[in-house]
Amino acid sequence: MTNTWLPPEQYIETIARATSYACLYFTDTAGRPFQLRSHSDREVWQWPGGNLERGETPWEGARRECLEETGIDFQGPQRLLGVHFVPRREDWPANHIGFIFDGGALTDDQLARVRLTDEHTAWRVATVDEWQREMRPVNFARLDAINAARKAGTVAYLEGP
Repeated sequence: MTNTWLPPEQYIETIARATSYACLYFTDTAGRPFQLRSHSDREVWQWPGGNLERGETPWEGARRECLEETGIDFQGPQRLLGVHFVPRREDWPANHIGFIFDGGALTDDQLARVRLTDEHTAWRVATVDEWQREMRPVNFARLDAINAARKAGTVAYLEGP
């Protein structure tokens, strides 16, 4: 049997496609996770971040989105906390892969300077237990896994919505 190598343009048509996002996970100095409430009809708390633009690395995208959404110009180290794989679904025509970076702890002064755009309606810090009561289980599972990875000094791998 002979292998036939396809030109990259043809080969790409045979493999899975994915879009990607990147975000920063912050806590306050007491270790309480910081999240933004998205401007939508349903409850969605999320970290500063969003979809990557063409030619952008995950780190560049996380920093850009954070600055746009909060006014925080994060300069800290590039520490990956997790990778999130979301399989293709009815409302999104491709796999979606996320990169969650550690944003460290925000001081009270930094929190006081957070400036939201019209994309989000509020920001909040809360204990993990408080977030569990407030969030849908599928969204909380991601927060819990990322929080645990940060505490353990590991990287979480998550699959699912």
